[in-house]
Amino acid sequence: MHGLINRAIQCFVRDSYGQRRWVDVTRMAGVEVIDFEAMLHYDDSTTSALINAISNSLRVPQEAVLEDLGTYLVSHPNVEALRRLLRFGGVNFVEFLHSLDDLPERARLAVNDLSIPELELEEHCPEKFSLRCTYDYNGFGHVIIGVLRTMADDYGALVFLEHSGVEDGVEVIDITLIETAFASGRDFDLGARAE
Repeated sequence: MHGLINRAIQCFVRDSYGQRRWVDVTRMAGVEVIDFEAMLHYDDSTTSALINAISNSLRVPQEAVLEDLGTYLVSHPNVEALRRLLRFGGVNFVEFLHSLDDLPERARLAVNDLSIPELELEEHCPEKFSLRCTYDYNGFGHVIIGVLRTMADDYGALVFLEHSGVEDGVEVIDITLIETAFASGRDFDLGARAE
């Protein structure tokens, strides 16, 4: 697994629950590394052990941990750059959904050896979509749900998201767009602001 993913898990736990919880999670997972290097690669079993340990530590299902991780990745101030990158996908939530097919290639432009899920959007009608998520790590679709839920809020859209399971090794997320302009959404400027 790419170090960026394990580093994101580390930052999620540390920023959400504190450094002490993170150290406890690594101990529970039997992982000797406390600070993951973003540009190294780690065995996939390390990532699985971390997710399992977080789930046990928080006493919540792994799916909830993964969805919270997805939410963190696009909502926490420490990872604002990812939200900004995703917002370039379109001026509204539907355009954003249609941009997801290109997301793996855009990610590889930034980090050449980063592998993220292949995403394929299918539009059934203007309000109903299916997103197929193909990845080596089963369960990553729940991370995508967290990202989608947060981005829908960001765009001011009201959506219903459901992980409908795995078909032939591919996770399927059903998306129902209830209202495109439910709320005002968050402001977004093309240029970064100097603080």
